[in-house]
Amino acid sequence: MNMENQGATADPQLQQFIEIESQKQRFQQLVHQMTEVCWEKCMDKPGPKLDSRTEICFVNCVERFIDTSQFILNRLEQTQRSRGSFSESMSE
Repeated sequence: MNMENQGATADPQLQQFIEIESQKQRFQQLVHQMTEVCWEKCMDKPGPKLDSRTEICFVNCVERFIDTSQFILNRLEQTQRSRGSFSESMSE
């Protein structure tokens, strides 16, 4: 057993803190990626105010990005569950 595993099992608060920080980092990366994609798609020329067409484009882009991300996460979870069920049935 290596030191890293011992630390994680010995201190559940530290493990929880690391998991929370990792989730924050993943969320920030997702927001950054979404901002970059939607900016490139919707922003023609920056100005002091968004016109309604640009605003609608941003809203639609963000909603599609969130829907797509959620779909992918759900699909990955289903795949992991089905693999877990398969490996459990193989070990019996």
